[in-house]
Amino acid sequence: MPKMKTHRGAAKRFKRTGSGRLKRSRAFGSHLLTHKDVARKRRNKQSALVSKEDAGRIERLVPYI
Repeated sequence: MPKMKTHRGAAKRFKRTGSGRLKRSRAFGSHLLTHKDVARKRRNKQSALVSKEDAGRIERLVPYI
């Protein structure tokens, strides 16, 4: 069986945590920030975990991460 190819766009967006879960960045934090409140902007800087429902799909895109 040949090696699977990694989806390069997904590989740039997801990382593994120490416990093996997938980490992602939050959306809506790059522009049009003047009307967003400070707590929302601060929260968007932090990374989040991928939900377990989506994790299986991302595992197929990025098998060797």
